[in-house]
Amino acid sequence: MKATLRKMGNSQGVLIPKAVIAQLGIRDDLDMVVESNAIILRKPEKPPRAGWEEESKLLAEAGDDKLVWPEFANADDAELVW
Repeated sequence: MKATLRKMGNSQGVLIPKAVIAQLGIRDDLDMVVESNAIILRKPEKPPRAGWEEESKLLAEAGDDKLVWPEFANADDAELVW
């Protein structure tokens, strides 16, 4: 299939036919990589942040959900009135 590079604002883009989008089941996001002089667009394998909720629960259950950096104060924090 041949496509045309088109100006889109300050960038350039290619229009993807509706039938191709439907065939792939693409909704909003795509993964884009350059391989061997080709631009490859793929449907993401899994949604962003997939599994984060389950993983954070496992960390909490294991007691490994401490702050990465310990809390530290600024020099004048003791003088603040809340």
